[in-house]
Amino acid sequence: MHFVFVNDKPIILTTKVEKETDFKNFLLKDVSIKRVLRTLKKKQYNSVRLIHHNEKTLLKHFCKKLPNVIAGGGMVKNKAGETLFIYRKRKWDLPKGKAEKKETIEETAIREVEEETGVKNLKIVDKLAVTYHVFRKRGKHRLKITHWYNMTSDYTGKLNPQQNEGITKVEWLEEAEVVKAMKNSYANIKLLFN
Repeated sequence: MHFVFVNDKPIILTTKVEKETDFKNFLLKDVSIKRVLRTLKKKQYNSVRLIHHNEKTLLKHFCKKLPNVIAGGGMVKNKAGETLFIYRKRKWDLPKGKAEKKETIEETAIREVEEETGVKNLKIVDKLAVTYHVFRKRGKHRLKITHWYNMTSDYTGKLNPQQNEGITKVEWLEEAEVVKAMKNSYANIKLLFN
């Protein structure tokens, strides 16, 4: 089972057919993305389930339905155990961004965290997860595939929000503040903390 978010509503990729309640079932091979997105806009549906017989190829088949944007990002901890957050579009988020040519996904993640926050001395600890969400740019829907990494930094300098990316704040949040921030964050970010 995989989750692809459209705003905060999930498209659930699954091999199991369940009786429809507050969700709608479609066969992955037959459905158009436009139909899925139209269905998700309806208030009576909390999710859409796309069903395919093979668990191993579910995600691959879905990814072919939209242009893909590959991105990298980080969940950064400092020496005090605080987590680095950005505030953009009135929501708390983690720093991330689109990969550039000839750049590894790890290099993308480090570069994007630095650019969006001003934090230096970043070290990747391990791979955290991959999230998927559908967004719209220049009138077309795209699938953003974000590779997330656990990172550390001993940086204690000034935090610098990348304003041309719409970031208005960068903050190190303590555990209790993270819990509060999750109430005003994106579903795919919440997944990283569960």
